Amino acid sequence: MYSNGYIFRYAAIMVIVAAALLSTAAMFLKPFQEKNRAIEKMGSILISADIKDVETEQTISTFNQYVVEALIVDSEGTIVDSYTEGVMQESKAFEIDLKKELYKKSKSEKFALPLYVVEKEGVKTYVIPMRGSGLWGPVYGNMALAEDLNTIVGVTFDHDGETPGLGAEITTPMFTKQFIGKKIFDEQGNFTSIKVVKGGAKTLPQPEQIHAVDAISGGTITSNGVGDMIQNVIESYEPYFKKQK
Repeated sequence: MYSNGYIFRYAAIMVIVAAALLSTAAMFLKPFQEKNRAIEKMGSILISADIKDVETEQTISTFNQYVVEALIVDSEGTIVDSYTEGVMQESKAFEIDLKKELYKKSKSEKFALPLYVVEKEGVKTYVIPMRGSGLWGPVYGNMALAEDLNTIVGVTFDHDGETPGLGAEITTPMFTKQFIGKKIFDEQGNFTSIKVVKGGAKTLPQPEQIHAVDAISGGTITSNGVGDMIQNVIESYEPYFKKQK
């Protein structure tokens, strides 16, 4: 018969050993987890720029093949860093914490955001990473603009916990393909963003439909979150766009 003291000491030792093993495993797995997140991030950027069907093991090399410049743009539209040679995922732009920089913006503080220049068959697209809030957590993605810095080439969206069959539908081609060919500026050069419209873009006047897409049926809050994300993030680059034009 074991004493209570023995049982307590045994249990304590087992807890310590288990904690040590879990900590060691976490430290061992961390580099792999970070690499997987980086690959996922690179893949999303490529897909938004219409570079698709890239095998996972080829993502890094494909990213470095097509991304010709990684920029950091400040709140005044000034390029504060440009990385054009070397391993693109080692650029300062790739390491930017979008959540922190957008928080600075919400506090009217100076911020800096990443911008990737992708070149395919001599044609450049400009990819903007985005982050916002959905119904149950963050939503995020990328928007790729043509060389006119107005026409959308493609988008990707993802989320951490939106409802399957409802808000989670933002990841599907049915939703994302709507954005292709839409424009973020009107004919007078005013920033319009892209509205995500409950009831459909066709409910808007004809001139406004080029700046709108249909919301997800049954996913109003998530759809609104996507629209707010696009508005908040893309307008942050407006000073840069105007300087380039």
